[in-house]
Amino acid sequence: MKVVIDTNVFVSSFFGGKPREVINLWVNQYVTLCLSKDVLDEYLEVLARLNLDEDLLAELMAFFAKGHNLVFTRKTPIVSIVESDPDDNKFIECALALNAQFIITGDNHLLEIEEYNGIKIITPADFLSVKGWGSGDG
Repeated sequence: MKVVIDTNVFVSSFFGGKPREVINLWVNQYVTLCLSKDVLDEYLEVLARLNLDEDLLAELMAFFAKGHNLVFTRKTPIVSIVESDPDDNKFIECALALNAQFIITGDNHLLEIEEYNGIKIITPADFLSVKGWGSGDG
């Protein structure tokens, strides 16, 4: 199953909870992470600004470098779906380019859309619930 994970979920995963459970699904190869140049650039930019645990950050960078259970595209379609925050369009563009089934996000601008071209846009908790993967502990 292919998923696009919004930057806010990636960053939140360093603090545990449902976002961490979602990232663990990728790390443990239950889902395939879809990345575009724009999405990866935003991940790296935001993560570099945060004072995160260096071991966790190094492990994540190693997964990216090895291409660990991910697909990448340099070319995406251009869409203007998220009018209230056009910068969020990159997640939809990535999902379209790589035929992802889900965009997992905590961003209300994206969540308001709910679905686009068959791509479901849902929270980490909803994704875990829909797929029956949640641990139920937070």
